[in-house]
Amino acid sequence: MNILIYESFDMLIRLINFIILIRVLLSWIPIDRSNGIVRIIYALSEPLLYPIRELIRKSPLGDGMMLDFSPIILIFILQIIQNILHSFLIG
Repeated sequence: MNILIYESFDMLIRLINFIILIRVLLSWIPIDRSNGIVRIIYALSEPLLYPIRELIRKSPLGDGMMLDFSPIILIFILQIIQNILHSFLIG
């Protein structure tokens, strides 16, 4: 049963990572943000990225940064969560 729970969370984390990767790639290309797929990607990723972006902005180093490091930090946090789940559920 624990393997099933871990596999479910693993698939969810992989899906979130994929959505974040697509969002990063979309930010590099000039594309209309009113496109349906682009709106879905932004709607799914923004609730996860916004709190991290705000924490970065409020930090002493974050004011006026030109690069958005929130996707990198989110992927790092998801990796930590995935490792913790693996150690608790699989052993």
